[in-house]
Amino acid sequence: MIPYAAPVDDILFSMREVAGARSLPDWDDALAADILGAFAAFAEGVIAPLDATGDAQGCRLENGRVRMPDGFADAFRQLAEMGWQGLTAPEEHGGMGQGPLIAAMVSEVFSGANHAMQMVCNLVPGAISTLLRFGTPDQQAAWIPGLAAGEVLSTMCLTEPGAGSDLARVRTRATRDGEDWRLDGEKIFISGGDQDMSDDILHLVLARTGRAEDGVKGLSLFLAARSQAGASIRVTRIEEKLGLHASPTCQLAFDAAPAQMIGAEGEGLKAMFTLMNHARLDVALQGVAHAARAHAIASAYAAERRQGRRPDGTDAVLADHADVRRMLDEQRALALGARAMVHVALVEMETAADGALADVLTPLCKVFCTDAGIRAADLGIQVLGGYGYLGEYRVAQTWRDARITSIYEGANGIHAVATATRGLRVGGGAGADGFDALIGRLADDPAVLALRDRWRAARSAVLAAEDPTELAHDFTQLSCALFHGAVWARIGQTTDDEGLHRLSRKVLSGLGADRFNGLGAA
Repeated sequence: MIPYAAPVDDILFSMREVAGARSLPDWDDALAADILGAFAAFAEGVIAPLDATGDAQGCRLENGRVRMPDGFADAFRQLAEMGWQGLTAPEEHGGMGQGPLIAAMVSEVFSGANHAMQMVCNLVPGAISTLLRFGTPDQQAAWIPGLAAGEVLSTMCLTEPGAGSDLARVRTRATRDGEDWRLDGEKIFISGGDQDMSDDILHLVLARTGRAEDGVKGLSLFLAARSQAGASIRVTRIEEKLGLHASPTCQLAFDAAPAQMIGAEGEGLKAMFTLMNHARLDVALQGVAHAARAHAIASAYAAERRQGRRPDGTDAVLADHADVRRMLDEQRALALGARAMVHVALVEMETAADGALADVLTPLCKVFCTDAGIRAADLGIQVLGGYGYLGEYRVAQTWRDARITSIYEGANGIHAVATATRGLRVGGGAGADGFDALIGRLADDPAVLALRDRWRAARSAVLAAEDPTELAHDFTQLSCALFHGAVWARIGQTTDDEGLHRLSRKVLSGLGADRFNGLGAA
């Protein structure tokens, strides 16, 4: 087994030099490095060693309660005592008051060390943001301090047996009970729907207050706490999954469960999107973390594993062979480029006057970065050969854990449709215009600019199409390739590392616009 080592230097380089975080007025470079370094040390020493244990043991359901694998409760206690659960919570509620850029760096390290545990813990920042934006002062006072202190963990309860990505089919019902509400229905695929790490769980539940025919307009968002619900919220099963064995994916039954509405009636989806937008970029970072981890394992193994002979007759290692170097290069290009895409998106969101550009960048990051994590893990298995297929080096677990990221928080095909429809029209096209301008700011490389010309033609073709969904996949792949190429041009401009210069040239040389000749061609 190759121990987890947080890619601290790569993360700081990406955020500082590529994304330009130093230009932001609230960025404290020394503080950011100190926070990331402190969390990395904790992750490497406490969280990462539990990853293999959690994968082997999984979670179990005993007498209606979920039991986490050995060591998870103690690790979470340490995490909470050090204040990490309150990283982004306001100081007046007991948090550290840090912004999304530092949170993103910490989240990537958390996912790389132990994705399953991160899944259970990292819906808290989104829950806090939702409470701050839509909650009443009483709701904020009741829940944010506990979330920040690690006394409470949170869930996002959207999916139902007949309502996955089509939330208009949600049937969980909310009925008034005096000033509060009661929830009846069933939710499935609820990450961390129960666990024995925190004292309480706050469920954010999407439920119907209007008529079924009202679709999403009849949905409202509710707070339902395990401590207040008693037996009216039950875990009926935990799912057996390909990966993330230590993240309990629960089926929950609500039987007249007491709840409070958060936000306005009928605007549940609007409130829930605060959670979902946070979660989608967090999932993109999970993909980054898996790509980086797969490359770390593969490169370490390839540097040591003897295979064949060098031209001088001495023993060669795997990394001496051209095909292995090709795969290692692709892994590193995916990991560094995907990370830079998310960091650039986050910095742009900090400076943007509106959310139009975020509506374009978020799905692109989600699609590219999750695919990158899966691809890099698959390459890692190939580099290690038979040992990659076995469990010893755990790159197979990296692939299994990464595989869900292109499915949850909106399947990547759904994000492709969003890119080709709403993404091109939001703000009267302002989001797409902002993306076009961003590419120009990032890169002046001829290959990038040629691909941008093809993207512009493709944009016009998609806008003119009778059914843009037919072009959605290809257009999104083109948009992702353009964004990835632009950040690699930026990496090449900002680094003194000859290895990164070489990799930048390699990425850009493979960026030819002829890859997309069937889309938007004259």
